[in-house]
Amino acid sequence: MSPTQLQTYLHEQIPLSRAMCVEVLESGAAGVVLTAPLAPNINHRATVFGGSAAALATLAAWSVLHIALAGQARLVIQEQTMRFERPITGGFAARSHLEDDDAWARFRRTLTRRGRARLTLPAVLEQDAMVVGQFTGEFVALHGH
Repeated sequence: MSPTQLQTYLHEQIPLSRAMCVEVLESGAAGVVLTAPLAPNINHRATVFGGSAAALATLAAWSVLHIALAGQARLVIQEQTMRFERPITGGFAARSHLEDDDAWARFRRTLTRRGRARLTLPAVLEQDAMVVGQFTGEFVALHGH
């Protein structure tokens, strides 16, 4: 899925991504990179609202799975943790990719065999090439639901 295709999909299917002005810089086998500007995601302290930062990280990790599964399963997030390391004072990015080939293979086998599987994916939030946050999400994929 090209960056343009993914961005269109996110904006049409997840309206929050449009409201946040999310842009897809990279999408493919190497992973996903999403960006968002400060203005639509600002809080009362002139920094990025924590919910916007967590949403961008969730979207990045979710998009990795969506692309890898080619939309063949319904994906939901079951659990997430978000650690903010410093305030985000401008445009920011979220990067995510499949880290563990063995875990991915187990996930695919389980999904095929049981119609349901779980996988934990990380995402890193960055501003100006500096890490500003760490996300971990546990996603569930469901066939035929």
